[in-house]
Amino acid sequence: MSATAPTPTFTAGSSASSDPARYYLKTEHHPQNGTLLGFWLYLMSDCLVFACLFATYGVLGRSYAGGPTGADLFDLPLVAVNTSLLLLSSITYGFSMLEMQRKRKGATLVWLAITGLLGAGFIGLELYEFMHLIHEGAGPQRSAFLSSFFALVGTHGLHVTFGIVWLVTLMVQVGRHGLIAENRRRLMCLSMFWHFLDVVWIGVFTFVYLMGVL
Repeated sequence: MSATAPTPTFTAGSSASSDPARYYLKTEHHPQNGTLLGFWLYLMSDCLVFACLFATYGVLGRSYAGGPTGADLFDLPLVAVNTSLLLLSSITYGFSMLEMQRKRKGATLVWLAITGLLGAGFIGLELYEFMHLIHEGAGPQRSAFLSSFFALVGTHGLHVTFGIVWLVTLMVQVGRHGLIAENRRRLMCLSMFWHFLDVVWIGVFTFVYLMGVL
């Protein structure tokens, strides 16, 4: 019979330990400012998306195919009201961030609610404009100009819609858990996203609507 190998034993002074807890991190492994850096990278990728849509409109924006032009379709007073709603929502979101820094939960939620209502008003007017254009026979299939217009403005509207959903979700989280570090970080990311949409809309208002009416 072959000899049985002896079972190794560990003494109290051995480097191995019977306590498995020593191998687990007891603190959160989250790089400082890692979330903000990742979100900046996302915003840069979104800039490329809108840059492609602006470039497409720049190439196709005068291809009317014998159909209506921007001067025939665009209602500048309505678009101006819509622009004012979005710009005001950026200001009210800034007020909510100030209240967040003061750790005033109730005031933060109030300003976030006002921001969401202004954003919803913006989306409502944009949908009204789209339905009016389609009713007038100026849908996205009418010409390359209208296809590029609906693609650019519609993509921005989808971003605003997602922003409102995100805002409502954060309001629920702040209401339940307060202004903890995680919620403050999420509110900061949404702030960058919301202001980014304002900047894009200023480009849309200038490049599409104002230049389209000229």
